[in-house]
Amino acid sequence: MENVIEWGKPHIIKTSTELACFDETPVSKDWRPKIEPWLSAIFQTEHFSLLVGSGLTNALAHIAKIPSQGMGRLELTDDTYKDKIKGYSEKSASAMERGEANLEDDFRVALELLKGYEILEDENYETLKNELNTTLNAFIKTILKTERTFKEQLSSNEEIKKNDAINAFGYLQAFLLSFSSRAASRERLNLFTTNYDRFLEYGCDEIGVILLDRFKGKIQPIFRNTRLELDYHYNPPGIRGEPRYVEGVARITKLHGSIDWNFKGHGKIVRALLPFGASDTHPDIPKDATDHVVIYPNSAKDIETAYYPYSELFRDFSSAICRPNSAIVTYGYGFGDSHINRIIADMFTIPSTHLVIIAFNDPGDRIQNFLKDKNKAQYTLLIGSHFGNLEHLVDNYLPKSAIDRLTIKMRDLIGKRDFGAQAPATSVDKNESTN
Repeated sequence: MENVIEWGKPHIIKTSTELACFDETPVSKDWRPKIEPWLSAIFQTEHFSLLVGSGLTNALAHIAKIPSQGMGRLELTDDTYKDKIKGYSEKSASAMERGEANLEDDFRVALELLKGYEILEDENYETLKNELNTTLNAFIKTILKTERTFKEQLSSNEEIKKNDAINAFGYLQAFLLSFSSRAASRERLNLFTTNYDRFLEYGCDEIGVILLDRFKGKIQPIFRNTRLELDYHYNPPGIRGEPRYVEGVARITKLHGSIDWNFKGHGKIVRALLPFGASDTHPDIPKDATDHVVIYPNSAKDIETAYYPYSELFRDFSSAICRPNSAIVTYGYGFGDSHINRIIADMFTIPSTHLVIIAFNDPGDRIQNFLKDKNKAQYTLLIGSHFGNLEHLVDNYLPKSAIDRLTIKMRDLIGKRDFGAQAPATSVDKNESTN
């Protein structure tokens, strides 16, 4: 049927002018002219945000041919509570329309039960706490192992492994540059992630993108409760009193915390000096993980108002996207977190906002259920294994980096020559610049 999205199809394309749902893999050269200009226009939106989920880490691991951290189930041993935790996780996951429960659901329920045991002064408190410390510590080490394997292969002596890692890292850099290299005169990219790993930070460090977050200090960065609109400026030579914005700056918010965020003292949060891919014996991996590591798995309704610093992080998220002329792109996010979905749903009440969903698939029909009552003019869909593939996405559909002036200038010069009609094609048009 016309103008009806066939959610059962493996590939779905929906832009302002196109709607196609089909079984076969899209042909890049046919769809690139229709998709890239539309994304280029969205990337020029006054307020621009990117929400990244675990799909990005999985995509990088797939290209680099390394194992990614698993999201299976929490394996507890005590029969007193292990089946109850598993059963309630599945029940709550179903109630939140998350589909099948996973490790994050189990952690969330187990932490809630642990708090109940503490209130009741139940003898099971210490047993469950010790088990959770062991499993959470192992989960952190699994994340670090993925980081470490990736980093080691970048400098590996084995040519095949090294090339795979370099290829994956190159796509990560290109992906980040497409979003973060907005002209300095525009508002900074707001980068949000539900991931606990540091691939985004590692990639931005390597390409020179400066990340602004809520932490202050260098030796022991401390989480700032009040968000200050700090930025980077420079004074051009010979010009006084007219500072200009530095290019390549973005704001980052890790909505579920991070493996290098720790509680210290009276509710103070510090960022530990935990290197990317640190060894399992690194001293900044706390043994008492349930009390010290700031990792908040996907939450039930309204948990963000109960656990510090959730309220501050989600205030940043809502203030960034819920305003006129705002656009947000999601990549690798499965719409399984009710608190995030609720804020994006609020965004739709502002007519000039727009949502772009780039996803490998729609597990549990979560995307379909989220969009069933939303205005079709306010969202774009690129769903399927073709678009979720990071290589295809970067090579064919994402706009060219706005700070790549050389390619843009080359295109302009070629157009002025007599051989303009036979000029080699490039991926850059004037409307692709996010200036």
